[in-house]
Amino acid sequence: MARQFTLGKTERLKSRKKIEALFSSGQRFTSVPFLVYYRIHNDAEPAALQAGFSASKKNFKRAVDRNRAKRIIREVYRLQNTSLKNQIKDGMRSLDIFIIYTGKELPVYTEVSEKFGQVLQKLTELYGKA
Repeated sequence: MARQFTLGKTERLKSRKKIEALFSSGQRFTSVPFLVYYRIHNDAEPAALQAGFSASKKNFKRAVDRNRAKRIIREVYRLQNTSLKNQIKDGMRSLDIFIIYTGKELPVYTEVSEKFGQVLQKLTELYGKA
C-alpha cells in the first residue's frame, strides 16, 4: 500500500486525441481558482482516471512561476484523489480531467489544498450521477 499516493505515467493525461476530445465534447465547471474540464466516457476497458494540469501564461509570464503552480496543483491532486480513484475503480466508466489554475498570484499549498477538496467532491458527485 506504499504506492497509494503516486501519480504515475498511466494517470497523466498526455494523449493529444484525448485532450482534444475533452475540450471539444467534455463539460466544465469553475471552482475559484480552478477551471475544471471533465469527460466521462466508456472508451477504456479497465476504468481509468487521467488528469492534466495547466497554469495560464497570461497570469504567469515566467515559466518558472507556471511550473511552480502546476507542481503545487499536481501534489495536492496526488494526495487527495484516493476517493475519486476508488469510485472509478468500482465503476465501468473512465474519467478524464484537465485542471487549469486561473488565480492571479502564485498559489500557496495550504490554500490550494483546501479549495481543491471542493473540486474533487464535485467531480465525485458528477461521476456518481453519470
